[in-house]
Amino acid sequence: MFSKLAKLFASDNKDLRKRIYFTLFALGIFCLGTGITIPWASVLYEELGFLEIFNLMSGGGLRSFSIFALGVSPYITASIITQLLQMDIIPYFKELKEQGYVGRQKINKINRYLAIILAFIQAYVISIFYLNTKDVMIMLKTSLVMTAGTAFLLWLGDQITMKGIGNGSSLLIMAGIIQSMPSIFTGAFSAFITAGTYNLALGITLFILFLLIYLLVIVGIIWVTLAERRIPIQYANHTTSAYGNASSFLPIKINSAGVIPVIFASIVLTIPSTIASLVKSTNATEFINKYIVYTSPTGFILYVILIFFFGYVYTYMMMNPEEMSKDLNKRGGYIPGVRPGIETSNYISNSIGKLTVVGSIFLAILSGLPVIMANISNLPSSVTIGGTGILIVVGVAIETYKQIESALVSRSYKKRRRLR
Repeated sequence: MFSKLAKLFASDNKDLRKRIYFTLFALGIFCLGTGITIPWASVLYEELGFLEIFNLMSGGGLRSFSIFALGVSPYITASIITQLLQMDIIPYFKELKEQGYVGRQKINKINRYLAIILAFIQAYVISIFYLNTKDVMIMLKTSLVMTAGTAFLLWLGDQITMKGIGNGSSLLIMAGIIQSMPSIFTGAFSAFITAGTYNLALGITLFILFLLIYLLVIVGIIWVTLAERRIPIQYANHTTSAYGNASSFLPIKINSAGVIPVIFASIVLTIPSTIASLVKSTNATEFINKYIVYTSPTGFILYVILIFFFGYVYTYMMMNPEEMSKDLNKRGGYIPGVRPGIETSNYISNSIGKLTVVGSIFLAILSGLPVIMANISNLPSSVTIGGTGILIVVGVAIETYKQIESALVSRSYKKRRRLR
């Protein structure tokens, strides 16, 4: 890994280095913008509920009502909506999906327009709930500034994708999460060593143990992110050779759904508390805090069940076994020992189902670690181990590294061809 990255500093990779420098510069602008608070807004001290994950992705900008408070979360929401609409819900979107590159470009354009609309709606709702004012003009101005911030970040993400390295929107999300991480380690250092709760030797030991557990969690996330089952595929219509029929494989990741099940589960669990706050019912609020909020025992069990449910639903929507079976049949491919058609579809469905169980267990453990840590330790709420933020950071980092590695390998291959 390090030897490949060292090749970046070779003289013939100057343009690649420029792309990386541009990416870092753009991410620096984003980090700077998260610190600029809207003048007439104030810092939020109350719980944000399911919005905490969006606050994390915006580098804490939502809590401080910065100009980039929403980050690119409206674009993520818009992308999820259009992905769902492509599943035979609206024929137009299914047609766009089948058009290939041209269709993807049109969907991408729709995502941007929809993201701006969602950004304004989301900003206005947040202003109503969290701004300590009833002045409609102030709420409208706040909403417009936050919407403009999201529009700028969408443009900045496009610039990173075109002129930098990696996926721009994903890198902005990663930068926001990384920006929030130093408080975890400074909080742990303070709680274990400088707070005086433990003697110095025990405090240092506990802090080192905390770092080791954090490192193990990251290693586990990397393993699960890269892990996949490769179903062997053979193509009967390809030219045969001394090695037999041309073969390939169908890769299915353990966690194909990513963090989407966690986001959906968080949103569903927050709906009752939102309704209770709107109707201002004390009894309903007490019931929700006791039984439904995911920090309560029953709420945590419900949270895990919802993660499994959305994990299955989203995975099967994104990876339709019937469509995969039909696509294999069209290209003359088959799974050795499995008949084409319904048997192939059932085989793929079985494999996806088993992997989704493992992936959902992993997501439940990762999402539950912060809750468990909060209940068994006296650490501040800002100090957590696990959480979906690390999953996002690791996933984006791996994809960006693969893109840099691919660029280096491609340039090395072209250079060898020129020397021949």
